[in-house]
Amino acid sequence: MKRILDCQASDFRNMNREELLSAIAGSEGRTIACETIGAIMPMLGDITNAEFAAAMGADILLLNIFDVKQPYIRGLPKCEPKDVIHKLKELTGRPIGINLEPVEQVLSSEDPEENMWAMTAGRKATLDNGRLAADMGVNFILLTGNPGIGVSNAAIVQTLSLFKKELGDRLILAAGKMHASGILSEGAEKIITKEDIAAFAEAGADIILLPAPGTVPGITMEYVRELVSFAHSLGCLTMTAIGTSQEGADTDTIRQIALMCKMTGTDIHHLGDAGYGGMALPENIQAYSIAVRGIRHTYHRMASSVNR
Repeated sequence: MKRILDCQASDFRNMNREELLSAIAGSEGRTIACETIGAIMPMLGDITNAEFAAAMGADILLLNIFDVKQPYIRGLPKCEPKDVIHKLKELTGRPIGINLEPVEQVLSSEDPEENMWAMTAGRKATLDNGRLAADMGVNFILLTGNPGIGVSNAAIVQTLSLFKKELGDRLILAAGKMHASGILSEGAEKIITKEDIAAFAEAGADIILLPAPGTVPGITMEYVRELVSFAHSLGCLTMTAIGTSQEGADTDTIRQIALMCKMTGTDIHHLGDAGYGGMALPENIQAYSIAVRGIRHTYHRMASSVNR
């Protein structure tokens, strides 16, 4: 099986969930995932943020605030709503994931004018929405929460169990939080614990998401290293995530976070969507990639044509 470092668009098109997981694991901590928002004006106007992130070196694209009942990505050429994911894959040549949120009670305003994260029906982690995502061609679902929404680890576990039973053979399931998501009792080191990881693994998670060291108060490299090792012992891959706007920090800060994440032993490096807004700063995607896998692999990913 190819490492994700060596995969071309044609490889990604033909991969099943097990092959994609193996390609990530085989790359030994050198996989870059970038979160983008398609609901707001793209950074380049008529080019989707996902395309921009892919061009800067992302191996995997994660769509945030993506409503499966009203699928729309600004900058994408016109197509039928059901074909949005397939069109994005065609343009980027990358595996695509989406966030779904197991929200029990929304804690923040649901008025889009007051809150850009305002919850919509197609973003909730219901089984119907999971099926819609799988039918659209999504490669993986991340069960997590946006700022202030109110997603608890208990809700993630409950949803994971249901998704694993009904959808586990169709796509990859990832779970975790990169910040408290409005649950103050699950802040700092309580964002995720060994107990949470064990529960996620038992419920069927393929990938455990953890805050990247230095991105949340109290989250150190040593703490995350211990959690990564524990997740690996349970057979799960891990993804360290920058979800607190530091994807918009200076490149020196990004390199520090990148190397700390590499030292934790993580499998996937995630950069969030809040640079100027909608994706990480493009120079930070490239700087992060160079820090964890060097110029050769970074430029190889950037230069590879979607027609290969």
